[in-house]
Amino acid sequence: MSAIEKFESMLVQGRDGALLRFSLGNEYLKQGEPRQAAEHLRRAVEQDPKYSAAWKLLGRALAEAEAWDEALAAYRQGIDVAEARGDKQAAKEMGVFVRRIEKQLGLKSND
Repeated sequence: MSAIEKFESMLVQGRDGALLRFSLGNEYLKQGEPRQAAEHLRRAVEQDPKYSAAWKLLGRALAEAEAWDEALAAYRQGIDVAEARGDKQAAKEMGVFVRRIEKQLGLKSND
């Protein structure tokens, strides 16, 4: 049984939670399925809006799905959450990703 199958089975059994959704999103990303990953990661941040790692992974999933505006929004929300929690490293990393997307989209040219 794959990790995805195990996690999906747990979900079916009613063991839903932010960590389970984060784990599912992470596994779907590993499998190259960013849209499926984003669905679970959205649920993770709905269940725990202060889960900065989930915001960061949601931004990545959306970027890999080329949903650029949504990726920027997720990263920006994640930066706010990380800064509020004192998670400076996560905020810094998401800031780098925001600048890369903005540069790619021609929104800013600071880098």
